[in-house]
Formats: sequence, C-alpha cells, structure tokens
Amino acid sequence: MLKLVRLALTAAVVTAIVVRLRRRARMPQTPPSPPSERQPGGRAGMGAAWAGIALIVAVTLAAALVPTEAQEASSARARTHQAEQDALTAALLVSENDAQFPAPLATGPAVTPPPTPLPTPAPTGRPVPDLGCAPEPRPVRVRPIDPKVRRAVDRQWRRIERWLRANAPRSYRTLGAPGRARTIAIAEAQMGVDFPDDLRASLLRHDGSRGARAFGFGLSYDGAANLGIRRIRDAWRAECSRNRTDPAHGDWNGRMIPFVLFAERHGEDGVYAVVDSAAGTVGWDDTISGTAPRLPSYYALMRAVADALEQGTAVEGWRPAVRGGVLRWDNAKYGKP
Repeated sequence: MLKLVRLALTAAVVTAIVVRLRRRARMPQTPPSPPSERQPGGRAGMGAAWAGIALIVAVTLAAALVPTEAQEASSARARTHQAEQDALTAALLVSENDAQFPAPLATGPAVTPPPTPLPTPAPTGRPVPDLGCAPEPRPVRVRPIDPKVRRAVDRQWRRIERWLRANAPRSYRTLGAPGRARTIAIAEAQMGVDFPDDLRASLLRHDGSRGARAFGFGLSYDGAANLGIRRIRDAWRAECSRNRTDPAHGDWNGRMIPFVLFAERHGEDGVYAVVDSAAGTVGWDDTISGTAPRLPSYYALMRAVADALEQGTAVEGWRPAVRGGVLRWDNAKYGKP
C-alpha cells in the first residue's frame, strides 16, 4: 500500500517537472516582461496542470484501495487457512489435556461399574436380541494403559515364560509375537467394548498363541489356546451371530470378550473363556454349571496360573502337568482324564 502511494507521488512530481520544462521550452528567449505584461492565461494554465496532477494522485490512490480479484482470493485463502489452524490448535489442546490429565487411578479396592442389564423378554414371551451385539459406531482411539498394570502383567508373563521354557518347551514355542495397540483399538471400535487394561497389556506382550496344543489360560484337560486380537474379534462376532439366530443360547451377551478357545468343544456352549468388559470378571463354562464368574480379573487368572506352574498347586480344581513337552491340566480330584 505505501509502495503504491510513493509511486503515485513520484509520478505526480515527475509530471509537474515535465510540464514546467515544456512551458519553459516554448517561452521566447527575451527578457521577462513585467507581471502586468505576462499572458493572462498563465496562472490558469498552471492551475490546470496542478489539478491534473491531483487527479492522477487521486486515481492512483483509488486504484490502490480497490482490491483486485487476486487480492480477494488471497485474502479468502488466508482466512480459510487461519480457521483450519485455529481448529487444529483447539483439537491439539484437547488431546494434550487428555494425555496430561487422565482419569485418576484408584488406590483402594477396585470398584467396578455395575454390569449393563441384559434385555428383558418382550411381553409376547419371545427372547429379545442382545443389544450389546449391535454397538453404535465409534472412532478408533488408542487408550493409554496404566503403567502399574502393565508392569504387573509383564511380571506374571516372565514367570510363566521362564517355567514353560524350562519345563514345557513345546508349549513355550506356541506363544505369539507382541500385538499392536492400534489393532486392539480397532477391535474395540468394531466390537463397541473397551478391553480391560490387564488384557490389553497381555496382548501387547503375546498376541495369543498358535499351533497344536497352544498355551492358554483356560484350565481344561482337553486343551485351550489364548486368542489373538483378531481372533478375539472374530469369536465375538461368531457368538453374536449365534445370538441373533437363537437369542436364548447359552449365557452370552455382547459385553463379553472371548480370550481363550477350548479347542475340543467344537461349537458347543462354553467354547470360550470370557472377560466381562463392564465388571472385569473372568469366567468360563465347565460344561456343567455354565459360564459363571470364577475370578475377579484377567490379571488374577494370570497370577493364579503362574503360582500353579511354579508351586505345582491346583487352580479351580486343575493341576499343571507336562507330557511330551506340552503343558496339560489334570483334574486335581480325579487325576488324569
């Protein structure tokens, strides 16, 4: 803007100089006459020249003040860019606030929210489909894990790994590679449930187990394998599909997270051990009493298994045994199956 004003003033000065030089060039080379003898139109001519100069300055300034199409487009782009930057800054502040000030950790006894009530039968007496199997869409979000929980889970895994490596190497070799936090977040979004911290920490160390006679936290003589992240999601979908076909089947509801597969049951009720995403309890079907909560958490199951392996004691009526380098579980009351 200032550059244009300076250019206009310069043009006006140059125009005035040129007009004056041209007038002098036309004047005769005679001594100047007295003022009374000068041409009467001299002052009028100079006035017209200065009026022209003023007109040039005004037109130049007006042109400088009127924005061009390019200037208007540039201003619009600048406003749009600034609005985007303001929105990104606001979103960043929200995410930083969530990361810096997470929900406070409980220091006393664990208090779990009440489980989501199951749908009640309709007045007609027909079973109501499980609403937990039709979750609302939700964004994929990688949630932080309580560092204390992750350290505790890793400690139990080290105990289990050490014992398996020394006593059941074939079972040890079935342990999966570490899982990924984003894969867990995608499964959570698709299932509409939050995996408990202890289950997520466990999956980040070993994404399930694979192969024949794979290691699992399921206590059963017929074998049980830990499920990886994708197999957890697929098992949940399979159970929900069965529930849509037969809403009264088993004790299933959509808030359950299957994490162990009982390999020899082949589609019967109680194929999976599950953790309740609302209450955090762990349960499995012993084919007699149904799927009932047996331990308060996934971590409690891990610790009980590690203790049993190291001490040779029983867990929920099952004692560890090794045959052919493979971990098996014998019935503590009746011996081998």
